[in-house]
Amino acid sequence: MPQPIRLKDHEKDARLVRSRVIAGAVVVVALILALVARLYYLQVIQYEYHSTLSENNRVHVQPIPPTRGLIFDRNGVIIADNRPSFSLTVTRERAGDWEQVLDIIVEVLELTPDDRALFEKRMKQGRRPFEPVPVLFELSEDQIARIAVNQFRLPGVEVAAQLVRHYPQKEHFAHSVGYVGRINEQELKKLDPVDYSGTHHIGKTGIERFYEDQLHGQVGYEEVETNARGRVLRVLKRTDPTPGKDLTLTLDLKLQEAAEAALGGRRGAVVAIEPATGDVLAMVSQPSFNPNLFVTGISFKDYAELRDSIDRPLYNRVLRGLYPPGSTIKPMVAVAGLDAGVVTPATRVFDPGFYQLPNYDHKYRNWNRSGDGWVNLEMAIMRSNDTYFYDLAHKMGIDRLHDYLSRFGIGQRVSLDMFEEAEGLMPSRDWKRARYRQAWYPGETLILGIGQGYMQATPLQLAQATALMANRGKWIRPHLAKSIEGKPPVDENPMPDIVLRDPKFWDYARNGMEMVLHGPRGTARKVGDSAVYRIAGKSGTAQVVAIKQGEKYDRSKVQERHRDHALFIGFAPAENPEIAVAVMVENGESGSGVAAPVVKQVMDAWLLDENGQLKPEFAEPRPAEVLAHER
Repeated sequence: MPQPIRLKDHEKDARLVRSRVIAGAVVVVALILALVARLYYLQVIQYEYHSTLSENNRVHVQPIPPTRGLIFDRNGVIIADNRPSFSLTVTRERAGDWEQVLDIIVEVLELTPDDRALFEKRMKQGRRPFEPVPVLFELSEDQIARIAVNQFRLPGVEVAAQLVRHYPQKEHFAHSVGYVGRINEQELKKLDPVDYSGTHHIGKTGIERFYEDQLHGQVGYEEVETNARGRVLRVLKRTDPTPGKDLTLTLDLKLQEAAEAALGGRRGAVVAIEPATGDVLAMVSQPSFNPNLFVTGISFKDYAELRDSIDRPLYNRVLRGLYPPGSTIKPMVAVAGLDAGVVTPATRVFDPGFYQLPNYDHKYRNWNRSGDGWVNLEMAIMRSNDTYFYDLAHKMGIDRLHDYLSRFGIGQRVSLDMFEEAEGLMPSRDWKRARYRQAWYPGETLILGIGQGYMQATPLQLAQATALMANRGKWIRPHLAKSIEGKPPVDENPMPDIVLRDPKFWDYARNGMEMVLHGPRGTARKVGDSAVYRIAGKSGTAQVVAIKQGEKYDRSKVQERHRDHALFIGFAPAENPEIAVAVMVENGESGSGVAAPVVKQVMDAWLLDENGQLKPEFAEPRPAEVLAHER
């Protein structure tokens, strides 16, 4: 039997449609209300937050590094300046796969694997977020064009113009002025992140480091609007940086060149000081190097050549070189003996060519094996008589000897603004007990009296001791800065003057020094005979290797670098000192024959005019008020 046909219920279908429409409408209205609520929440309730966030994405504050202060010599000659240069920078956050970007840079610019390694090292150094990292400096026009053509392959890479430190005098002032270099991770941790925002270089050595705070300046800022890729669209606000202060040094370029020429390519050091002011007029350490190599990052090859050179061009002999002062210390020992009352100017000692301690067989030889007979203080200085000073040192004793020579600056830093200076060594009983756990022996006092043994001094300390002889004990610390923005440096820890029982004691020692060059038996009379002014000086020889008792020095049996160092100190004109000079020639052997002519050439360059005559300003003693004003 067939099934009955069911009739369609239109009313039911209509109700179902209406219910679905209503449900859909409710859902749509609910979604619209939720969207409106969300928009209200974002645009009204959180308006401040999102407007600030949007503004931060669009507007950025960029640091503007200050221009580093310039450095001049005492006559206004530029020693360190800043020159424009184009560098290649990479912002790691915008570069994506920055290692691949470096590979593309090396490919585009046709660089070496060493360059690639250097780039990666610079990228991994500590830095601030979104700070561009310079990876290549001093781009050529061809390199800039290649980067521009391949810009689409180099996200986060830009060519930036900046000022880079430059040293036009190159090797002349490398050891005194020093150089700047890239800020490393250790320095970055110590530096103020605000002051050094955008700055990639800092003073590493010399004056550049000591006066970093003055030379650096203060950072500036600018607010810029950028697009989504970080490219600057316009500058909204700018605060200019404060440039670093200019620095005028006491050094004289012409005298520096004259001192270098006087050394004649030999390894050594020259220091010239103006006694009345403490101005360091020349400071030479040879061999030297080109500081420009270090500014933008020295290559591995160039650094290896400097580091591994047997002549050590990176070694600052003036400030770091420690040498036995030899007989150059004898005038100071003479002053100490006079002031301590153990000798008088008339005290005589018989010299048979050696000296023996009471009850000892050991003979302490005089350089003149035949002896000088009876010698007094002035003759002992003139002849550099070891026997006299053995006897004087024995009478003084190590304690008084240590006390007096320390007052001359031996064994301590003497400069005002040379942070690299070594202290040297003025030995004492306590020092030896702490260092070797041994007592002090009388024989060690004897050899200390002629500047040998444990005693070590830098050429700068010898120059300062010479200036003290010229100043009759007036202490003025040697310094390289003459003025900073027109203001002279201030010595906040002045050394006490050397005050003697009788000021005439200075004259006795100074007369002996003058006889070294102008006396009939002076050890450097050949040099003094050719001078048009009077020089007071003292030669010295510092042993590099010891010689056994009874043996005689034979240069033919000693390797060149094991031969004695030659030293000479002096000031001139003797009656009115305008310059004090200390010279050390490594392995030069003869202080009088090798170092003394260097001293005279430096003095001539400073004191004489083009006609070889003493300059008028040096011919007459300057009034006391003028000296006081200069100091």
